[in-house]
Amino acid sequence: MNHHARQLIAALILCLPVVALAADPVPAASADDLAAAGERIRQTGEQIRADLQAARARLEAKKAREETERKRAAEVARQQAAAEKAREEAARDRVRQEAAAKAERERVAAEREAIQARVRAEKAEQERQRQTDAKVRAAEALKQARASAGPKAYDE
Repeated sequence: MNHHARQLIAALILCLPVVALAADPVPAASADDLAAAGERIRQTGEQIRADLQAARARLEAKKAREETERKRAAEVARQQAAAEKAREEAARDRVRQEAAAKAERERVAAEREAIQARVRAEKAEQERQRQTDAKVRAAEALKQARASAGPKAYDE
């Protein structure tokens, strides 16, 4: 304790007997006064209990409201998270579908190009074969023409 606090306590202790002597003596209370005071004390106690019970009920109601609000906020957050997850999944699906569609278009285009290349190669082969056949026929025709005219046709 500090010095000032000790002085204050000492001063209060010294003043106490003087105050006690200066006070008027308490008059004797009658039985009715005591009964009325007891009744007021009982009523005050009941009122305090009722007030305390009401305060507890308000506190419980407040806690219940806060818990309900917390659960509602958690549910809203859960729903928002689920919606965001669904949007992200839909976006990933859309990207996958677009990539698959692009790959399919590229595959079809490559297949079409391959078919066209085979057709061009077959046409080129057919043209070479036709030219070869034409040369063979021309050579055959020349050979037959020489054979039918005989050796004298060229002697002159």
